[in-house]
Amino acid sequence: MIEVQHVTKTYGKKHHFVALDDVSFVVPSGTSVAVIGKSGSGKSTLMHAISGLDRPESGRVIIDGDDILLQKKQAVDNFRATKMSFIFQSFFVQANETCYDNVSLPLEIAGVSKKKRMQKVRAALESVELGDKIKSRARDLSGGQKQRLAIARAIVNEPTILFADEPTGNLDSATGDVIEKLLFDYCKKNHATLIIVTHDHDLASKCDMQIYIKDGKITNINGSRSGRTSKTKINIKSSKARTK
Repeated sequence: MIEVQHVTKTYGKKHHFVALDDVSFVVPSGTSVAVIGKSGSGKSTLMHAISGLDRPESGRVIIDGDDILLQKKQAVDNFRATKMSFIFQSFFVQANETCYDNVSLPLEIAGVSKKKRMQKVRAALESVELGDKIKSRARDLSGGQKQRLAIARAIVNEPTILFADEPTGNLDSATGDVIEKLLFDYCKKNHATLIIVTHDHDLASKCDMQIYIKDGKITNINGSRSGRTSKTKINIKSSKARTK
């Protein structure tokens, strides 16, 4: 479970900009969530705060009972490396490296043995239908294949929280549908939490929750297990506790 309580984040000193303004909500484990807002609304900043990539001035981010904002940087980095993964619109794959090398990198960093790495990489590539591309270089893949490669890299260490920042933004609709299915299928199979930052209201409607953000403030939270948007607001924390 992810609990965000009264999180505030500002940038600048003299003329500070409020990126997140007293943001609170709860995401149950295994839930798919869309964070929806225009550019500059604060949605990417929110993703960074939840993942510990950026530290807000105040508030709490509690994941499975532990407030990551109270942890030392090394502990947060280790938690993120083992429990979280990220997928971005621009793929960020290493073009001159093979698919194996791209997907293997998180496992190498984690100290996984070579034999175990091969097993996990092969399984991850096969799960995104790239098993036959294991020796191919990323530069030789299509855009959709590169995004599938990025997904394989993200899921190879079996994260419990998966962040996706505009994962279908650079893809045609048919390829985007394939990517969406891969993300939702992984989270359903592994009871993982999926947090998607997006402008795409069609993609957002397929998630269990939709969090709307504007000028750093949550304007609405909708929840629907059927995949259709409802007007039921859920899980907004009322706690007054704040942590500097």
